[in-house]
Amino acid sequence: MALEPALHAERRGAGPRLVLVHGFTQNCHCWGPIASDLANDHEVVLVDAPGHGQSPPATPGFLAGAKSIGTVGGRATYIGYSMGGRYCLALALERPELVDRLVLISASPGIEDDLARAERRLADEALADHVVTVGTDRFLAEWLTQPFFATLDEETACLRERRHNTSAGLASSLRHAGAGAQPSLWPRLAELEMPVLLVTGELDDKFRGIATAMTAAIGPNSTHVLVADASHTAHLEQSAQFLSILRRWLVHTAEEAPER
Repeated sequence: MALEPALHAERRGAGPRLVLVHGFTQNCHCWGPIASDLANDHEVVLVDAPGHGQSPPATPGFLAGAKSIGTVGGRATYIGYSMGGRYCLALALERPELVDRLVLISASPGIEDDLARAERRLADEALADHVVTVGTDRFLAEWLTQPFFATLDEETACLRERRHNTSAGLASSLRHAGAGAQPSLWPRLAELEMPVLLVTGELDDKFRGIATAMTAAIGPNSTHVLVADASHTAHLEQSAQFLSILRRWLVHTAEEAPER
């Protein structure tokens, strides 16, 4: 059986390992001040997700992409934003021995309804064709006009870093790691035994509701925290607030979580 191509990752700092996985159209340099702050007392592994940055294109199979992140990240606390959160959640279910703790920022377990998921897959395929047709720069300009991103400023939009992605890479991500390609993980959430932190912006009604439902499905080992005055990209819009939430939770779970 052929091995999946290795993903690109960069490492900073020393200490307990944190693996950070970005969202769609971003790359490993889009964590802003968060990566620098965490690297003061952690080993921070910044992964380019499949089809992004210097990593190879996404290959068929969403779960294979999740496992490839685990291969480069190793055993750690995994922190994923949006698409990166979907990947980290899948990894926690497929390879739980690698995931000591799980942090999901504005992430979803996928689309539960089969028909809606099939429709989304067709939409993702059409969007992938569009990326290739118009090119990365124009696609990014269109992508960032969504209401989800209305609260981003020039710095938090991370546009310069996003432009390092290729249209072919982004198209492969849409086809193989979009919400339409991902199997629904809703029925498996109760399998998660590690501590789970769900973070959403208070202005992001859709993902705030998803996180509330996820917390109920996961059980008492999960915590949902809102970031004030933030929307979908809450960790970048309010990075100091997010770091305060994350650091408090890391300390609490290091002290309270049972050995696994």
